[in-house]
Amino acid sequence: MPKFSESRISMFHGILLIALFSCAAFYIGEAQFFKNLSFSPMIIGIILGMLYANSLRNNLPETWVPGIQFCSKKILRLGIILYGFRLTFQDIVNVGVAGIVIDVIIVTVTILGGVFIGRMLKMDRETALLTSVGSGICGAAAVLGAESTIRTQPYKTAVAVATVVIFGTISMFLYPVAYRTGILDLTPEQMGIFSGSTLHEVAHAVGAGNAMGEDISKVTVIVKMIRVMMLVPVLLILAVWAARNMSKSGSDAKGGKGKISIPWFAVGFLVVIGFNSFDLLPHVVVDGINYIDTFLLTMAMAALGAETSIDKFKKAGAKPFILAFTLDIWLIFGGYILAKYLSPLML
Repeated sequence: MPKFSESRISMFHGILLIALFSCAAFYIGEAQFFKNLSFSPMIIGIILGMLYANSLRNNLPETWVPGIQFCSKKILRLGIILYGFRLTFQDIVNVGVAGIVIDVIIVTVTILGGVFIGRMLKMDRETALLTSVGSGICGAAAVLGAESTIRTQPYKTAVAVATVVIFGTISMFLYPVAYRTGILDLTPEQMGIFSGSTLHEVAHAVGAGNAMGEDISKVTVIVKMIRVMMLVPVLLILAVWAARNMSKSGSDAKGGKGKISIPWFAVGFLVVIGFNSFDLLPHVVVDGINYIDTFLLTMAMAALGAETSIDKFKKAGAKPFILAFTLDIWLIFGGYILAKYLSPLML
């Protein structure tokens, strides 16, 4: 009994450490420099976790590791579920058919194309998949959801998040400049569809949209949120893929077929969206839940960063960044063509 109690205390120490990293990420995120970059606390959290992994990690007790892993798994799933309070099904109706169809095309081509390019580059399959899902749906949150479904190694998640953040941030600054200089010859509604369907993070979509005006910002955020909703069917498909992969690799202990592990957190995410669509809770309560959710997701990001050393980045090599860059080129040019020529047919 005493040993059980000691292990629980050690686990709590690990959770407390990650919670402190999350608090620090929120504090740092208030700095104007990071606000200008639209860096969410989640992104700062994974950076802090990686700094810890490459400095103090070896000087702290290994008994704290279970607490860190608890944050990267259990707290992560709770954070994904609560993420649904940012969305409603009414958002889909408001944006119309054009935004939905273009989102479906962008997500499908990005993920399938990314996996195909990953094979051509002879990349690690899971890293390629995580990078593609992050680029195609909603950045770090999508990578976290996919990681929790296929249960890959933490450093692969961190590599995928890093690529998404780098190219998403570049695009966030590029879009407003390209629009205001006339390089992107789109109407405000088309520009909103283009931005929402191609920018990586929700924060990137909000930042770029605000820089281009209220009319564009509204459409950008709604189209982006529809992409976030697509996380649910993608995770269900990944669950089936992971089960089949387990069966083919013979990793099942009894040599039988791999069981489909339904990502219940994804179903919970969808249920929360449905509940939120009825607008039963006061906005101040929803805002509070969203704040708590951001804190939980920041903890998850910090915990994943804490499992990622520079050596693991070196092991991943340049290929994930080449893949992310290629996908970003597709998002820019493919998204522009779809917004310019396909959306007028449906608006």
